[in-house]
Amino acid sequence: MIKKPKIVIESIFRRNSQPPSLAEVKAARAYIAKYWHRLNRYHPRDDDTLLGLPYPYLVPAFDEGHAFDFNEMYYWDSYFMVQGMYDTENKDFVIGILENLINMQKRFKIIPNASRTYLMGRSQPPFLTTFIFDVYETYKLNVRWLTEHISHAENEYYTVWMGTKKPNERQVYAGLSRYYDVNYLHDLAEAESGWDMTPRFGRKALNYLPVDLNSLLYKYEADFAKAAHIRGDSQSAKTWQKRADIRRNTMNSLMWNEMKDLYYDYDYAKEKRGTVSSLASFYPLWAGLADETRAAKLVKSIKKFEEKGGLATTDPQTIPLNQIVPGTMPTQWAYPNGWAPLHFITVRGLERYGYHAEAKRIALKWLRTNLDWYNKHGVFLEKYNVVDPSKPPAKGVYPSQTGFGWTNAVFERFCKDYLDKE
Repeated sequence: MIKKPKIVIESIFRRNSQPPSLAEVKAARAYIAKYWHRLNRYHPRDDDTLLGLPYPYLVPAFDEGHAFDFNEMYYWDSYFMVQGMYDTENKDFVIGILENLINMQKRFKIIPNASRTYLMGRSQPPFLTTFIFDVYETYKLNVRWLTEHISHAENEYYTVWMGTKKPNERQVYAGLSRYYDVNYLHDLAEAESGWDMTPRFGRKALNYLPVDLNSLLYKYEADFAKAAHIRGDSQSAKTWQKRADIRRNTMNSLMWNEMKDLYYDYDYAKEKRGTVSSLASFYPLWAGLADETRAAKLVKSIKKFEEKGGLATTDPQTIPLNQIVPGTMPTQWAYPNGWAPLHFITVRGLERYGYHAEAKRIALKWLRTNLDWYNKHGVFLEKYNVVDPSKPPAKGVYPSQTGFGWTNAVFERFCKDYLDKE
């Protein structure tokens, strides 16, 4: 075999990694804008297993004739899918999606995994307070609106995420919470994480205190403090901030690994940190709980995940078992796959701490990976192979999806943040 000169390989790598221009993304953005109507649903009444919701919403994907069909609204998908829609034109639609989430919380005392009766035994990663503040700040709504909506998030926080017994036995160790399912099955609890499936928990999700979940709950507590401060309730603000500080200190104690400069999920059953390095470690940046020293170390650790096409979900040291042993559980939330929501979380976390160059580099890499696949195949994917972006992503337990809502939304959001502003 004749080896290509190193300089040629490097030049190809640089060319393929060039950030896209506004002109290059124009057709892809037009495709995304036209695609949203295919994901739009309105289902105001209960029908068999599908729950009625008062306002139109988005489903994650739609592919004519595909065996895996969506008609229900998903919790964390919805948060990411509106990211490219924060404008005047979509104001009522975005607020309506938020209202649907709150409607389910009020009606069922939980925001289920999705609006199906058979998916009510678990939830999904909680983004409700962030969604509320995004809407409140973008559309300049009044304090009365904020106070009312935050009260529903407080109910979700206490009932679902801080519950200590069935059907919400999530707060289990040192004041921290785990992912859960009412059937008390590890794999279904893992499904609540949204990372179904992942090597992070070793098929024992009920035993772990996850970094991402507890970062989200820290964000809830900080947001409750912020809301209390806005409405002039300084005592409540102090109380919530104290709770946030306690959670941060506990997480730093249990989850931070000084040798590896990353946060790890904590196995409370064995009372030791997990060993899988993952992008969940960057949720503390997004949530604002990391101090400046840890933030700087996390930024240096990005190289463990950064590949040609973006960020791999886990580092190369964690090769999923199904890629080695045929017939084992597929783990699509792992190396070599990259996912839009994890890129969004990581990029936003970097921006929050002032690492703008790093954030832009990763965002533009992700845009290039998405764009190259679209230009070649005419579709966007739910996930990508960031190690070799020309190849399909590693498969999961369900069929791979195209035209995926959160991929489309994050692509549009990154275009607005890093291309339009240029």
